[in-house]
Amino acid sequence: MSYNLLKGKRGIIFGALDENSIAWKTAERVHAEGGTFVLTNAPIAMRMGQIDALAEKTGSEIIPADATSEEDLANLVEKATEILGGKLDFVLHSIGMSVNVRKGRKYTDEKYDFTAKGWDVSALSFHKVMQTLYKADAMNEWGSIVALTYMAAQRTFPDYNDMADNKAYLESVARSFGYFYGKEKKVRVNTISQSPTPTTAGQGVKGFDGFISYAEKMSPLGNATAQDCADYTVTLFSDLTKKVTMQNLFHDGGFSNTGVSQEVIEYFSK
Repeated sequence: MSYNLLKGKRGIIFGALDENSIAWKTAERVHAEGGTFVLTNAPIAMRMGQIDALAEKTGSEIIPADATSEEDLANLVEKATEILGGKLDFVLHSIGMSVNVRKGRKYTDEKYDFTAKGWDVSALSFHKVMQTLYKADAMNEWGSIVALTYMAAQRTFPDYNDMADNKAYLESVARSFGYFYGKEKKVRVNTISQSPTPTTAGQGVKGFDGFISYAEKMSPLGNATAQDCADYTVTLFSDLTKKVTMQNLFHDGGFSNTGVSQEVIEYFSK
């Protein structure tokens, strides 16, 4: 069911790789709610995914951009506002990558060149995106910028590796930039701390399937799916949340506030 929550609104969606990705589901939901947008991803990610199919389905244009490149981002923002016919109302940052995880290096044996690359892609890129938008004055008042994060920023999940540090930095950027963007431009900045979700990136984490099962047993409402996250993101893009900013919003079925569940107690009492 659609409510025209984003009718007339324009934006940029980063990170749609394939139909399993939250960015992909969000793009479909934004389209259903009347929003228009450009899609963007790094050229290498575009070669791996099926973004062309999403663009065709939603009537969107694709602008390749490396989110770590200030030059690429400036070009993206300039072209997006031209294509969409004005300033932007929403931006989704759905980008994350750990070279250490990909290469099988443990947190206690990081290769720091890998660490720096992962931090740049996963966390500093959020600052770069917002700084580019801010300097170009590319956002409308009461616009909304959302980044996806995970609770490993607050709690330790051993195999999440250096991505935990990246997410902690990402959330700090949201609060810090959110202050200035809110004060000076009336733009909202928030992060969504999502349940473990079987996206292409998520499945690269060791023991991921087991952890999804554990989180499902721990969460009173069960894990939030990628589609659930897309629905929630749309509410943050809409005018219904105009005074929500600088927040890290847990979207995890109650996992973040559950000490232990009856299902988990019973499992370990066998």
